[in-house]
Amino acid sequence: MAMENFPPLMFAGLILIMLIGFPVAFSLAALGLACGFYAVSQGWFPPEFMANLPQNVFGILSNDLLLAIPFFTLMGALLERCGLAEDMLDSMGQLFGPVRGGLGYSVIIVGFILGAITGTVAGQVIAMAMISLPVMMRYGYNMRYATGVLAASGTITQLVPPSLVLVVLADQLGRSVGDMYKAAWGPSILQVLIFTLYTFALTRLKPHYLPGIPKTERSLQGWALWKKCLRGIIPSAILIFAVLGSMGGLPGIDTAICTPTEAGAMGAVGAGILAALHGRLNWPLLQGAMAGTMRITAMVVFILIGSRTFSLVFQGVEGGAWIEHMLSHLPGGQTGFLIAVNLFIFFLAFFLDFFEIAFIILPLLGPVADKMGIDLVWFGVMLCVNMQTSFMHPPFGFALFYLRGISDSLFKSGAIPRKVASSDIYLGAIPWVLMQLILVAIVIFVPQSVTMFLDKEKAVDLNQATELLQGLEHAPDKSQDNADEALRQMAAEPPASAAKNQR
Repeated sequence: MAMENFPPLMFAGLILIMLIGFPVAFSLAALGLACGFYAVSQGWFPPEFMANLPQNVFGILSNDLLLAIPFFTLMGALLERCGLAEDMLDSMGQLFGPVRGGLGYSVIIVGFILGAITGTVAGQVIAMAMISLPVMMRYGYNMRYATGVLAASGTITQLVPPSLVLVVLADQLGRSVGDMYKAAWGPSILQVLIFTLYTFALTRLKPHYLPGIPKTERSLQGWALWKKCLRGIIPSAILIFAVLGSMGGLPGIDTAICTPTEAGAMGAVGAGILAALHGRLNWPLLQGAMAGTMRITAMVVFILIGSRTFSLVFQGVEGGAWIEHMLSHLPGGQTGFLIAVNLFIFFLAFFLDFFEIAFIILPLLGPVADKMGIDLVWFGVMLCVNMQTSFMHPPFGFALFYLRGISDSLFKSGAIPRKVASSDIYLGAIPWVLMQLILVAIVIFVPQSVTMFLDKEKAVDLNQATELLQGLEHAPDKSQDNADEALRQMAAEPPASAAKNQR
């Protein structure tokens, strides 16, 4: 076999072995090692090439940025278990409840806020379903809308900073985590607006789907209600602004005083303080949060080791050149490449979660996007928007599985009067998946939706700089301070000719 025919076979084997269902980390490592030994036997590279694998793995695992993963995970796990979601949903539900579709609005808003402070889809979907699903059923909400909005609002956590997905994407693409967070704010807000507009349209087209709750059913009124809402929102907002602001992850802040790891550690401490303020900081809560953090971190590390084993051999047989040649010659240039990549990621998300896609597929796509002149921060955020759908795909979406499980538990406990049909869960998810795909299209064709919050690169007009230097030669008495000031002014006011392609 010729070596140029081997990369397509490796890639096909990758897809096949992931569909089998065996843990991806071990499947990847086994496939990579088997292909590596076969390549050595064929003489495509020397045995010493495989001897580089331990050093490669150690080099990746010694990356300080990966330390941010357990810290952010611990922060989310603590906040998920301290009852913050329940308090916010109860207060927001009472605040918006009398409005037609008010429970839907409250779930979307609380999902956005919780997405910024917990970062875990499972905990978010379960917590919101436990509180909101019985209330929605009691007042006659359309079942497909109720299940869809609960699942979709839980997946917002993958996009809203400080999302764990964005940390992984920044590491794989070699970009700043702070820039990735700034870029994600635009699509995050757009996602909430799209969900809200859909809910508003539904209240006008089919008002009986989303009835209002009578004011007489509210247990809190006036200032007492607002006080309960603000008690959940303000401390959470302070924590998020402190974590994101310290690492330059908020629009308008271009200076980072903390690394992502330090910001994550500060967030974990802040989450413990919030749990204490809610009176729920105890040993069982800490033990559960630390156990959950340990499981997620171990999963990430093993996937990273397996993906590195595969990618080392794949690059050794010139698989990167094969991917680049295949994708860079697609019709439509950058737009054709982006559409093809998004379709590919969309269908992979039926079977893989975001960690697997980020560690396995992204290292193959990132270099191609970079060579095509695509901004990798924008590229990463676009893929993050796409990977949201991995939790919503019928019938494999994890958010749908979580909703199926918690609805059955609620029915058995008597919290809801009837069992939720699987058809309502799966069919209810379809409009929300379509809305997420609409957001992907917006990000592709309106890149300013991502780049508007990023710091603009400053350019210096070379002609002006040359004239300035010539002037200094003829005027030696001019002070260096004045020259430096002139250069700074030119950098701060780039000429119109220096405008760059957003992509």
